[in-house]
Amino acid sequence: MLRKTRKSEPKARLNAQDWELAALEALAESGLAAVAVEPLARRLGVTKGSFYWHFPTREALIQAAIERWEKSDEDQVIAPAAAVADPRERLRELIRQVSRKRQSHAVFAALFRTLDQPLVGPLVERVSARRIAFLTEAFRHAGFDANTAANRARLAFSAYVGFVQLAQIGQPRMTHEEFEDYIRDFIATLIPR
Repeated sequence: MLRKTRKSEPKARLNAQDWELAALEALAESGLAAVAVEPLARRLGVTKGSFYWHFPTREALIQAAIERWEKSDEDQVIAPAAAVADPRERLRELIRQVSRKRQSHAVFAALFRTLDQPLVGPLVERVSARRIAFLTEAFRHAGFDANTAANRARLAFSAYVGFVQLAQIGQPRMTHEEFEDYIRDFIATLIPR
């Protein structure tokens, strides 16, 4: 989803995308307060003037960065899963795709910590509603009745949000193999064969 910027490596010309990606990295690493012009300029190896060439304000950068994250979520997680024909396999693929997006999880967790911010609350609400709707529809297509599909969608999304929040405090500590087992168990619990 997001490529790492190289700290303090000078660039001949930056574009708005470079600033947005650096803002998302800072957001994922240290939260919304870390998305500040001077530290980002240092990270990118440029002066503040570069920032103002692309964005009038810090808020404009934040807006562009979180919209980039939202679109990336659509393009790299939802769209590939939606392309899977078998409804049960579509759900399994969605869970597998989501489980591999560490930086995206960190951004989402950081956004949850700042829901009171005017730029953040509506975005998180929109992304959450879209994810739950996608899950509900997928469970319906997988043969669950409307009520069960909605409940499983809420359960899956709640488990995801909880896991992302726990990861922010270093829990649960799992090896790669343990995490893969967790994902397999999660899929088997929600989408029985």
